[in-house]
Amino acid sequence: MQPSALLPWLDPNHLITGAGPWALLVVCAIIFAETGLLIGFVFPGDTLLLITGLLTFRHVIDVPIIWVALAIGLAAFLGGEAGYYIGKKSGPAIFERKEDGLISMASVRRTNEFFAKYGGLAVIIARFVPVVRTFAPIAAGVGKMNYRKYSLYNAIGAFIWGAGVTIIGFVLGNVKPVADFVIKYIDVVLIAVVLLTLIPVLIHYLQGRIRARRERDAADPS
Repeated sequence: MQPSALLPWLDPNHLITGAGPWALLVVCAIIFAETGLLIGFVFPGDTLLLITGLLTFRHVIDVPIIWVALAIGLAAFLGGEAGYYIGKKSGPAIFERKEDGLISMASVRRTNEFFAKYGGLAVIIARFVPVVRTFAPIAAGVGKMNYRKYSLYNAIGAFIWGAGVTIIGFVLGNVKPVADFVIKYIDVVLIAVVLLTLIPVLIHYLQGRIRARRERDAADPS
């Protein structure tokens, strides 16, 4: 079995080559969904951007890299804006159902504490952390973070991440051994990214549960 057959529906190479002339539109749609919808964490954002850059270098996506990078940056920005709007309008109804866990008001409070501590920089940093970049815009909306401030840093983060990682992939196209390895063993890269992503998410989740349990015990000493 070839490595690319392990996770075909998450294989960026498969997604891009299978989309044909619509490849850039498909990539932008996935990036929008990953950063704007609660289901977005299932998509391969970082590796998708990297492979998009590589395949643009190889003219599989036959569009100048500058336009590819700008289109993806715009899609990421619009996704972040949509996530904020969803959080502001519908977030409380979703998150108030649970007091602890990943999708809960406790998570919103912790995210807003992070925003308060690091300011707009937190919005930019969130772009580079899988799962967090899906959750952060919605949490910002639920917590009613100042929209103008959020939107400014959302734009900065979207283009640094979306356009930046894509251009890095394009540059890597000049290093043929590296480019060939990434494309041939993309599933290995995907699994490594998923595992690295799950570690901080799991720690965050467990810390939240421990904190919530301690708060309940303190409130009910009996």
